[in-house]
Amino acid sequence: MTILALLLPTLLAVRVQAELEVLVPELPVVALYGTDTTLNCSFPLAAPFNLSDLSIFWQLTDTRRSVHAFWDGRDQLLDQGESFVNRTGLFHAELGSGNASLLLRRVQIADEGSFTCFVRVEEYNSAALLVLVAAPYSKPEVTRGLELNLRPGDEVSLTCEAYGGYPQASVLWQDGGGRNLTDNVTTSAVANEEGLYSVHSVLRVAVEPNSTYSCRLLNPLLGEEGLASVTITAQNIGFPPVALGVTVGLAVCLLGLLIALGVVCHRKIKESEAAEAAEGCKDNEEDESKTAMTPLKS
Repeated sequence: MTILALLLPTLLAVRVQAELEVLVPELPVVALYGTDTTLNCSFPLAAPFNLSDLSIFWQLTDTRRSVHAFWDGRDQLLDQGESFVNRTGLFHAELGSGNASLLLRRVQIADEGSFTCFVRVEEYNSAALLVLVAAPYSKPEVTRGLELNLRPGDEVSLTCEAYGGYPQASVLWQDGGGRNLTDNVTTSAVANEEGLYSVHSVLRVAVEPNSTYSCRLLNPLLGEEGLASVTITAQNIGFPPVALGVTVGLAVCLLGLLIALGVVCHRKIKESEAAEAAEGCKDNEEDESKTAMTPLKS
């Protein structure tokens, strides 16, 4: 009986503690880089309470670094992590109704991770939520290499670039028929000081006149798709100088031959007409001669 009396306060504390429910989103919170976001946390209580009995602690789950703290009716920020200074706040007017949500200002890439919300009103409980950070990429641009004197079948480099996004995007190249091009594609991503990525993808493809190639960029968190394309027309494909010289030379020779043939044909026609005229005169003379030699009948 004595043992039960000793354990009863502990059992009651465990039961009461379980009754303090702390609610956070089950799905990850997607926060846009550079904007303000709210990390929702609530503790619904049936009975009213005094704010002096309320304590709220927001911490990074892994490192337990303090993000924001509140007790004795006011914010307590002496131990706040340096990266969160002047960037956090609670909704003080809603604390009495069980709202312990955290306002996180000017979201950074480094904010990505798990946050734990601790709440205490005589008893305490906690819950953790996951924050994912996303930033939209710039519109992708596709450019063609500076290769000169291309001929059909030669390889040309097509480059697709986009900047300022997060997380790392996937890049898909397609031809005009919508077929995926996976061979001879090299894609890289480099992060700047803020953690934002620049994506650079290069496709090497055999030159074909009037062909279109598209670069599709997908941000996995935002689900957005950027699209850019380039068309290689027949005018983009030239001939090397030697081939061009040979072509021009052959064209000149052919033109000369046509002119010469025309002159010869013209001459032949003139000669043929002259011969026909001479033959006609001869026939006329013979007819006249025959008429003159015919005796007159008496």
